[in-house]
Amino acid sequence: MKELPQEFKDIYFVQDGIPYFKTFLAGEWVSSQEFQDIKSPIDLTTFSKVVKLNSQVIDNALDIMYKRGKWDIRDTPGEKRIAIFQRTAELLERYKDYFIDILVLNNGKTRAAAEGEVRAAAERLKLAELDVRKIYGDYVPGDWSNESIEAEAIVKREPLGIVLAITPFNYPLFDVANKLVYSTIAGNAIIIKPASSTPIIAILFAKLLEMAGFPKRSISIITLPGNQMDKLVSDPRISVISFTGSTESGKEVIRSGGIKQYVMELGGGDPALVLSDADPEQTAPKITVGITSYSGQRCDSIKFIFAEEEVYDKLKDLLISELKKVKVGDPRDGSVTMGPLIDERTAEEVEYSVKDAINKGGKVLYGGNRNKNYIEPTLIEIEKDKLKDLYLYNKEVFASIAIFTKVKGIDEMIELSNSRRYGLDAAIFGEDINKIRKLTRMLEVGAIYINDYPKHGIGYFPFGGRKDSGVGREGIGYTIESVTAYKTIVYNYKGRGVWEYM
Repeated sequence: MKELPQEFKDIYFVQDGIPYFKTFLAGEWVSSQEFQDIKSPIDLTTFSKVVKLNSQVIDNALDIMYKRGKWDIRDTPGEKRIAIFQRTAELLERYKDYFIDILVLNNGKTRAAAEGEVRAAAERLKLAELDVRKIYGDYVPGDWSNESIEAEAIVKREPLGIVLAITPFNYPLFDVANKLVYSTIAGNAIIIKPASSTPIIAILFAKLLEMAGFPKRSISIITLPGNQMDKLVSDPRISVISFTGSTESGKEVIRSGGIKQYVMELGGGDPALVLSDADPEQTAPKITVGITSYSGQRCDSIKFIFAEEEVYDKLKDLLISELKKVKVGDPRDGSVTMGPLIDERTAEEVEYSVKDAINKGGKVLYGGNRNKNYIEPTLIEIEKDKLKDLYLYNKEVFASIAIFTKVKGIDEMIELSNSRRYGLDAAIFGEDINKIRKLTRMLEVGAIYINDYPKHGIGYFPFGGRKDSGVGREGIGYTIESVTAYKTIVYNYKGRGVWEYM
């Protein structure tokens, strides 16, 4: 990785050519005797190390945040919080090349994808003031009930205290920036627990926040494996948990966390529904991007294509043609359009999924070849009456793999889509407004994209799942509702001569 500029020298040291990163806990950069390896999916070698924290150090930081940090951020005027976000965005743009380099190296993203994530994070920070519109409260007059005559109330939204933000490996910068903005713009302190495989970006981002003047005791970056999080998750000093990850992990968080407020974007794997009047020439490239973007390691990645009979064969030929254009390889190569999976375990799951589909009557139309954790985008054709038996139908496989199935009409599309336990997004391609309207009414998902592939972007349009795909919504101005609480303040003026009612 590139040598970081002088401003970052206090957050790491180099030993045997490998940078060892500290982390930020409630105002201090913390090191220890123990570090954990961080590997690059490009070649599976260790390129850096991060400090391994123990429970006592974390508990001490949480105590500082609970007693002081949650008030430091709350007592920082809103306009100052917005100014801090703006300065952070400017710093991110100044040092963007270092962040891009780490996203390529630590995530296996192509440079274009890494640049896109940095831009999105900066834009999310700049749009923080749009979240404020949902923080306002209400005035409630009392003269509509005999019980409340000569009284009035203010109903306000206020921060809950400390948000624990657990972020996934696939968007280690944007998800940190997004969760930070909607949590702290409302006046909460925040603990960020980045994915164990991709923590470096969160640590660098904390440095930017420190440079921008963010209240130091109001933020911590916890470098701790997920399987050691139960104690922190269940701690009563944590009021909100914002989690992005698998459904199975999300259920464990809820079981451990108990009574708190939750924002959860969980498993997905989205269907693309192609109507008979869809234009295959325009549809196939969009579906291909939806399958292959960041090697399919997106919760909103397209995993199923249900196409009506009239368009099926033409679409199949075009999808195969588009998938052949995807170049898999080292993402540092500018000609590569799809990099590696995050680890070999996921590649093994893809192989298992392909074999399972073949054994149950599926036919591989394209892809499936593997080299370590590099695997071609894969398209499998199967009849609709065999679809529900597939491992791919019942699980979310976090890779570029999709099922292609012919259907007779939209009722079959609805039934096949809604029978899955997931309900994150869906994409509809076509022109018949009556069919589209029925689909948008009947599909059990959190967001529907018409003539485009699912993409959550910066959250300008809110997103989130139903069923096993999540709780609550992430989006500018929408997540505020989950990280704040209503408080009603009633003023009694009886006998004070304020009102003279008839």
